[in-house]
Amino acid sequence: MKPNSANLCKLARQTGFTLLELIVVVAVLGLLIIGLTQGVRAGLTLWDAQSSRTGETAELDVAAPVLRALLSGIMYSSSASFAPNAANSSGLKGTADSLSFVGDLPTGLGTTQRADIILMVSRGRLVLRWTPHRHEVSIAPAPEPTETELVRSVDHLELAYWARLLLVRRWDGVSNATGPPSPK
Repeated sequence: MKPNSANLCKLARQTGFTLLELIVVVAVLGLLIIGLTQGVRAGLTLWDAQSSRTGETAELDVAAPVLRALLSGIMYSSSASFAPNAANSSGLKGTADSLSFVGDLPTGLGTTQRADIILMVSRGRLVLRWTPHRHEVSIAPAPEPTETELVRSVDHLELAYWARLLLVRRWDGVSNATGPPSPK
């Protein structure tokens, strides 16, 4: 039995792809690759931006708990005034750009050390300057203060608090805020 030429022609057409079908497949694959490339590029750009932001705020993330521990450990007595290296100096003194107090300085070993502490901006850095607190009056020279950089690239520091409806930017142990004038 001899195969029919019409059947052979039909059989030959069904065994492969046409040129048009191949061009469509290549075009679709090209569009998918372009889309995936753009998605990967956007993902890498966002990853890099997030890493940069995390790096910029890492210093603040480390300094915040230290500052919180220092400020919550202030030994404040409203009857004392701050005088470094003086007996019973447990006061609080501040200006708009520095804060001086006697408090517990964390050592990192689970213990604390009483110190005369000054938080201030020095040469574009937030600095913790401290000396060991002396409970007695001594004739020995005061030790040199230890300075620890907490945060870099600080332009200024503003400290203030509200007292009797006024924003106070300077204080020295006892609130020196005067309230609004009383009606007469």
